[in-house]
Amino acid sequence: MTLPRNAESAPLVRHTLDASLRGLGVASEIRADIALALGEACANVIQHAANGQEYEVRARMDGTRCVVEVIDGGVAEEFDAGEPGLDVGWEAAQSASLAEHGRGLQLMRAFTEELRIADRANRDGAIVHFEKSLAS
Repeated sequence: MTLPRNAESAPLVRHTLDASLRGLGVASEIRADIALALGEACANVIQHAANGQEYEVRARMDGTRCVVEVIDGGVAEEFDAGEPGLDVGWEAAQSASLAEHGRGLQLMRAFTEELRIADRANRDGAIVHFEKSLAS
C-alpha cells in the first residue's frame, strides 16, 4: 500500500491491516501488538523522512508470522554505521526512556520479533522490517 506522508495515513494503514488480520482469525492481542509497531514505524517515516511525499507499507503472512515492512522513499537524515541497519535517530531514542517522544524503537522491540531497520540498497530512504508470531 502506497500512502501519502501525512498524519492521516497512519490510522488508515493500521485499520486496514487490522481488518485483514481479523478476517484471518488473528487474536486481538496479536493484532494490537502489530498495530502499535506499525503505528510507530509510520510515525517515524512521517516525522523524519527528509524527502519524498509517499511511503509504502507491505504486509504478508509468512507461515505463522505476520511480516511488515514500512519503506521510506526519502533521504535518510541520519545513519549510524556503527550498528548495521540502525538509524542514529532510532537508536538515540532508546536512551530517552522518560522523554515524551522517542520511545518508538523500544516499543517496536518489545511488541514484535525480528526488528530490523536498514537503508535501502541503491536508493534513498530506509526500510523498517518487523515480524510478529501469530501464536498467542
